[in-house]
Formats: sequence, C-alpha cells, structure tokens
Amino acid sequence: MSPISRTISLGLIISKASAFQSPATFNSPTTRAALVTTASPFLASATNPGNNNNSNNPTRQPMARRMIGSILDLLGGGKSQGMISPDKALPGRSTKMANISGLRHYVLGTKIEEVPEGYEEAVFANGCFWGSEKSIWRLPKGIHSTAVGYCAGYTPNPTYEEACSSMTGHTEGFRVVYNPAEISYVDILRMFWENHDPTQYMGQGNDRGSQYRSGAYYFNDDQKRLIEASKEAYEKALGGREIMTEVAGATDYEKYGGFWYFAEAYHQQYLSKPGARPYCSAQPQGVSLPSFESWAPKDLQEKYKPTLPESFWAKHGPVRGCSVVQLSNEPIPESSY
Repeated sequence: MSPISRTISLGLIISKASAFQSPATFNSPTTRAALVTTASPFLASATNPGNNNNSNNPTRQPMARRMIGSILDLLGGGKSQGMISPDKALPGRSTKMANISGLRHYVLGTKIEEVPEGYEEAVFANGCFWGSEKSIWRLPKGIHSTAVGYCAGYTPNPTYEEACSSMTGHTEGFRVVYNPAEISYVDILRMFWENHDPTQYMGQGNDRGSQYRSGAYYFNDDQKRLIEASKEAYEKALGGREIMTEVAGATDYEKYGGFWYFAEAYHQQYLSKPGARPYCSAQPQGVSLPSFESWAPKDLQEKYKPTLPESFWAKHGPVRGCSVVQLSNEPIPESSY
C-alpha cells in the first residue's frame, strides 16, 4: 500500500471528524475510485450519494460499509496486531450521535437510551456487534433493551468509519439494560462467553482489527469479580487455551471523554430489519461455561445465582459456529424449555 493511497483514505476519515452526518457517502472522487477499484463492485453501493438512511434498500448499506471498514483498517496501517495509543487516536468531537435520542428498540419497543429505576447496565464486546446484540435481546426475560456502539476507546463520539479504521481504540460492543430481579448478570455473562471464541486476539472470525477485540467491561466491583472468576473457569473449559478478552472498568475511560458511544441508528438491531444480510463473524466454540457454583465467589453466589435453568442452555445455548443470524428475532418463550 503506497503512502499516497493510505494518506488519501485516512484523510477521508479525518475530514469527517468535525461533525456527524448521515451515513457517509464517500463523495471524494479520488477516494471513491480507489475504494471501488480495489474491492468488489458491491462496494460501490456504499459510495452512492443516494444510498443513505432514506434509501429504498437501507439494509444493503451496512454490509458494504463493513467491507469498507475492513479496507480502511488496512489502509490505516492494519492495526489488527495491537492498539493505537491515546495520543495518536483521532480527535473525535463533542456532538453526540444523530438520531439516537428517543430511538426505540426495533424488536422490544423500549427506548434504547433509558435505564429505568432499579435496572442495571452491562457492556460486552465479542466481534461483530450485530449478532452479539441479537443473542441478548432474544433472552426470555428481564431484558429492557439492547444497543450496539463503540466502547473502550480514546476518540469521543466516533463514527463507524473511524472506529473501523482502528484509529479510535474502540471495539464494537453491545449494551444491555436489564432487570436484575428477573435475569441475573451471570446469565448475560454466560451468553457472552459462549457466544464467541475469546481466545482469538484482536478479531473474531474474518473480522480482524482492534475494533473486533473481545472485551468484558464492568460498572462495579461485583461485575469485575464475576468476569474475572468466570474467565478463569472458561479458560480451563476451553482446554487451557489462553483467553485474550480485555477486562476493564467503564470509569477507566472517563479521562478520554467517555466509555460508551451509541452506534449509528441503522446499526441498532440491524439483523431484525427487513432485508438485513445475515452476517455474523463470531466463532462460538460449543463449550459451556462450568457450573456457577464451581467458580463464583462464595459471597456473591446468593445474589447472582442464575435465573435461566440448564434446560434453557441445552435447547437455546450457542452451538459451534454462528447460527444466531438464522434464528427468530423475537425473545425466546419461557414455555420452550
């Protein structure tokens, strides 16, 4: 990759860093030509100015844009082998993501930003966020909302293109707002571990780069202890293969402007929308997390005991390979297990 081509492509990202727009149209003739001639004709659909959120085929765009994101990762130097340093990350902006305020969950109908009194948050990352999010909103009870976004990075309010360049430090994550009286944090944590291959470094399946790294992020000390204890147990269950999952606190990123940023509206619940392309890069291993009692800290076992029985996991737990994209979009009925 010549320095000139890389500079042109990175310049595209940086030039858009002053303000949010509707999904980028890549209107620079030079950049558009470079991208289209180095990728498939399908990529041209994302460079068409008419191909935005109001397009007649809005679900085509995210897949093309994901392909562009992978190309931008390469153009940006291929940061798939490590993290960019905070001082070299893109500057970002103070403007929040457009079209998120008041947005309702496409399946559950709830507002994706709100956290009702008594409810709690959880954030994880395990590769492409489309399939990861779907596996959680399908849980049979206790899920108020799910959302996808960019987390654990250094650039305030990044765009999809910026995050996919590996120049913001973010990973594609999913946020869960749940009722702890109906579903345990441990149930969500188990789905996270079993729904991908946490031994892969800086990527998942065909998606490579720091923006696809595995991550488990905590909001309190209980979550931290449960993540760390379950990580050790799952590593043993995987035959001793080293788990590469990043474990960090949400407050660790306050000095960079914040921990979590919602992704563009067209990414939210993407797989549930008409015409969505059934893409998922996660690599479930078909290995179950050991029993809760065998690894959970004794003083947390009563408070966080699982609410989903083993009969649920036997019938609806992840199997080897990513299959969630083919499953129903509706929450799993409790009567089914």
